[in-house]
Amino acid sequence: MNRLAGATSPYLLQHADNPVAWWPWCDEAFTEAKRRDVPVLISVGYAACHWCHVMAHESFENEQVAALMNDNFVPIKVDREERPDVDAVYMTATQAMTGQGGWPMTVFATPDGTPFFCGTYFPRTNFVQLLQSVATAWQDQREAVLRQGAAVVEAIGGAQAVGGPSAPLDAPLLDAAAASLAGEYDGRNGGFGDAPKFPPHMNLLFLLRHHQRTGDQRSLEIVRHTAEAMARGGIYDQLAGGFARYSVDAHWTVPHFEKMLYDNALLLRVYTQLWRLTGDPLARRIARDTARFLADELHRPGEGFASALDADTDGVEGLTYAWTPAQLVEVLGEDDGRFAADLFAVTEAGTFEHGTSVLRLARDVDDVAPEIRVRWQQVVGQLLTARDTRPQPARDDKVVAAWNGLAITAIAEFLQVAALHVTPQDEDANLMDGVGIVADGAMRDAAEHLATVHLVDGRLRRVSRDGLVGEPAGVLEDYGCVAEAFCALHQLTGEGRWLTLAGGLLDTALEHFAAPGGAFYDTADDAEQLVTRPADPTDNATPSGRSALIAGLVTYSALTGETRYREAAEEALGTVAPIVGRHARFTGYAATVGEALLSGPYEIAVVTDDPAGDPLVAAARRHAPPGAVVVAGRPDQPGVPLLADRPLVDGRSAAYVCQGFVCQRPVTTVDELVAELG
Repeated sequence: MNRLAGATSPYLLQHADNPVAWWPWCDEAFTEAKRRDVPVLISVGYAACHWCHVMAHESFENEQVAALMNDNFVPIKVDREERPDVDAVYMTATQAMTGQGGWPMTVFATPDGTPFFCGTYFPRTNFVQLLQSVATAWQDQREAVLRQGAAVVEAIGGAQAVGGPSAPLDAPLLDAAAASLAGEYDGRNGGFGDAPKFPPHMNLLFLLRHHQRTGDQRSLEIVRHTAEAMARGGIYDQLAGGFARYSVDAHWTVPHFEKMLYDNALLLRVYTQLWRLTGDPLARRIARDTARFLADELHRPGEGFASALDADTDGVEGLTYAWTPAQLVEVLGEDDGRFAADLFAVTEAGTFEHGTSVLRLARDVDDVAPEIRVRWQQVVGQLLTARDTRPQPARDDKVVAAWNGLAITAIAEFLQVAALHVTPQDEDANLMDGVGIVADGAMRDAAEHLATVHLVDGRLRRVSRDGLVGEPAGVLEDYGCVAEAFCALHQLTGEGRWLTLAGGLLDTALEHFAAPGGAFYDTADDAEQLVTRPADPTDNATPSGRSALIAGLVTYSALTGETRYREAAEEALGTVAPIVGRHARFTGYAATVGEALLSGPYEIAVVTDDPAGDPLVAAARRHAPPGAVVVAGRPDQPGVPLLADRPLVDGRSAAYVCQGFVCQRPVTTVDELVAELG
């Protein structure tokens, strides 16, 4: 009997009609395996995963394969996004056994959850052979299987160990990390390494802060080149905005078409901060349209942001997005069709499959004559209207707490920068205002949803769907990302409620996730006990739980003046510092927070009767050093510690600047404030 029909996960629901007798991850599944004396087969994936769909069609929808699975195993289906703790444990085992990992992940384990054979995608013929071989080994070579499982658990226990070496994350180490990234930088195509190429958002955030602190032009050039290459590439949706998960090639041409919430949230921060620091018109446009993508395509009214858009449409990857020259002419006519083909590098040979091309931006549109921009915008509108008549990719509409936290932080930063840089005279002022309005509404919707639905009895839940919260407990990244988001909302709105909520989350994390030596586990001390307790300090597709929590602790400490949170952050960052020195590409968010700590971070409070329009507020946000916090409002505004006991000066607005809890005299002019922020 398939038991997935009642799941909250869209990924599990995709498998609810399989002939496989799937169980969700639960104690009852393992009890059933013990009763039958058979192994469990744990299949881990996610809704937007292309090869997960392929394996489902080839094997899990096949009656004969399903019979083999049902007769010899207890099959368990896991959504990696819903249960990142389960995914982390078995991915570590898969990497230990095979030297690589990915999804779909296929794990055979004993009835107590001990893995003894792991892999990823298997074609049907290979999978059938594997099922038969494992079933035979379980019956005839049980002792060898159990020894193998014990060895795997010992190996992954070591890989997830805490309490290792610690060192301060100081300036020389951050300088070395920036130099390491420069050494791995792809000077021709942007980004780091070769294909497949993932958007290096966290490394770019680090390099932006490193440039701002040190003036290093190389770091800024790496960010500008990579940001432009991605924005012009096929990895970016040239019609509707939003970035795909990664490029299958080294030059950003052909994407893996799934669009993830976390990638777009982190990239929105990159383009927003690049726009703030340089005024770059391309960065401005991409930030605007990525914010619009989040609000239009992923926001669920009355809830939060959905997790992803699928890679496939009707089982075909890229069906929605690819074009031929003839299709462009059909929609646009001869002249504009040729113009679009040249603009978007659509050729007869094609850059994708079957002579189709993924749209890339081959010409400049941000710094050209107004008539060219108008023509480009008209072409984009017509193509998007035509594309909307095609079959569309499915949306994974579960709401993940951590990823919504990333989106809230990104939109809060975007709204602050947009308020600085957009004037009524700008040609896109109306569009920017419209994007700001819908993005602000989506951000507040998501924050309210997290605060009222995901926060249950003081503890975070990981996911919700259709307004109903799921059972999986929040993991460390949920607490860190949501706390950082609530701190960002506090700065944007001046509302004390968000700071109070952030403090509660951080206190819970310090109480339930702490590990020896200042480190943190990824699961709480009262969470479900897995074969090991994960504690991964490295940043991957999203910030590690440890990096996310450190970011929240640093920001909260700066906003409240409570030093114990900073001390916890510094101790935790010390546990990551040795990894920053060796593997800069996988510690980008930790290094980003390290730059904030090294800078101060600055605490900037502007007392004013006009937080929205005061030039001091604009100057503070425009010139804020790395990781600085900025609040603005009336003196002694309730719930805003940085405004406490800070009066107007001679009846005038004043800016109070502190750095690492050491304060300067209040200033009343923009020039004085800019000089203090140096």
